[in-house]
Amino acid sequence: MEGGVPDADISAFRECLSLSWKNPYILRLAFSAGIGGLLFGYDTGVISGALLYIRDDFKAVDTKVWLQSAIVSTALAGAVIGAAVGGWINDRFGRKRSIVIADTLFFIGSAIMAAATSPAILIVGRVFVGLGVGMASMASPLYISEASPAKVRGALVSLNSFLITGGQFLSYLINLAFTKAPGTWRWMLGVAALPAVIQLLLMFWLPESPRWLFRKGREEEGKAILKKIYPPEEVEAEIQALQESVAMELKEAETSGKISMITLLKTTSVRRGLYAGMGLQIFQQFVGINTVMYFSPTIVQLAGFASNQTAMLLSLITAGLNAFGSILSIYFIDRTGRKKLALISLSGVVLALALLTVTFRQTETHSPMISAFETSHFNTTCPAFNPVVNHGGWDCMKCLKVSPKCGFCASESNKLSPGACLISNNIARNQCRQGHRSWYTQGCPSQWGWLALIGLALYIIFFSPGMGTVPWVINSEIYPLRYRGICGGMASTAVWVSNLIVSQSFLSLTQVLGVAWTFMLFGFVALIAIFFVIVFVPETKGVPIEEVEKMLEERTLQFKFWNKRNSTVTQK
Repeated sequence: MEGGVPDADISAFRECLSLSWKNPYILRLAFSAGIGGLLFGYDTGVISGALLYIRDDFKAVDTKVWLQSAIVSTALAGAVIGAAVGGWINDRFGRKRSIVIADTLFFIGSAIMAAATSPAILIVGRVFVGLGVGMASMASPLYISEASPAKVRGALVSLNSFLITGGQFLSYLINLAFTKAPGTWRWMLGVAALPAVIQLLLMFWLPESPRWLFRKGREEEGKAILKKIYPPEEVEAEIQALQESVAMELKEAETSGKISMITLLKTTSVRRGLYAGMGLQIFQQFVGINTVMYFSPTIVQLAGFASNQTAMLLSLITAGLNAFGSILSIYFIDRTGRKKLALISLSGVVLALALLTVTFRQTETHSPMISAFETSHFNTTCPAFNPVVNHGGWDCMKCLKVSPKCGFCASESNKLSPGACLISNNIARNQCRQGHRSWYTQGCPSQWGWLALIGLALYIIFFSPGMGTVPWVINSEIYPLRYRGICGGMASTAVWVSNLIVSQSFLSLTQVLGVAWTFMLFGFVALIAIFFVIVFVPETKGVPIEEVEKMLEERTLQFKFWNKRNSTVTQK
């Protein structure tokens, strides 16, 4: 790493809190823009609960895993497109208008989903929502970063991450609130339109990003905003620094012409920034976080908890821990530093995934046996079970894996005792439950289920304060002003493409490899991510945005990143 960067004020968190009375204008900007993160988080969380009830209403969704994955992943495909065009829209029309467009798309998508009469229409709505989420995912943190003083920038961008996790927590509360309401999943998905409308209204009273205004030659407007953001004794220095930065960017633009991929890769600071920024976003997804958030209730059921309500209640705890972790990140991001926080986070994620691997392996290899006697009590026997002469080797896991059309009926008093293997339909489910039994189609009863919940909780506790926040903060800081929109769009596209790949493949991986080996695969990725962060990610804690480019140009590897560095940047 570079010879030295300015240390962030260790009281940055307290400074951020003091803004509520010293300069509430900054917090108002951050909260208003951060609603984009709330929309992001709500969509991530709400579909996991809604999917349980969509399966009940649309039988094709219940029996076809690829259709379940499609309902989740089409929003991600839309987000890929939204993030890809969002970079250009941010640079061309500004951060504010980008957020307004994102809100409009999200509102349209929510209305379509709430009124959907078929899985196909539901998927169309998911695409619109994805377009909005993809644009908001890059525009909101970028806006906050460019409208924040350097010493609290990390904490305020972390506020966006907190609103993402807060949106996930809110989605689980909404899911629970509507479990007994007619049209359950329609309410869950339709409520998302409300925060989009609120942000749409708030954005009309908010200014454009001062840095974007300077870049477009509207300096007087930018100066007026900076005077509201910075104390009087600091504002002139900030204006001068921004003028110099923009002048340098414009001069470079005149000599280099239009931005192209070749230009980006030839520019040392941009290339190194893209390595770090895009790499962090990719690893953020490939360690499995959004499989936990999108499929949290399903994972809980795979751990042996059959009830939809129980699965969502336990998932609510997971979402609450995620939101709590984001609060921790607001405190630690400017105190501990981005890089160290990411490494601590990834180390904990590896341990949690190891625990989940062992737990689910035990669940898969010690599931309750199938009893031919118990099965004979029902006239809805699983078709694959009837032709078998010797049923001695059949257990619950084999019953569920032999066909998606089979389910396991367990005794309520002793769920681990031998049970029945039945066809998976409403008749068999109702017959099973009428006999004071529990009905399983996603996972089997297990004495290890509580340990899986602990593993999920540890995963979230470690992931959220570090890898849940650091990639967004780094990407809002690390790119030169001229390239910030397009590079931010590339990084957001990378995160959504990665999210799409992981979410689309998760249920299929659990069927092919099993849940245990799927989590082990995520664990290996987390180990690789640790080495990536050590080698490629610089520490941007306390570095003014205008100085980040110089820092990247002079960057050399420094493996002892935990050592304190000098207060001035020197080239080794």
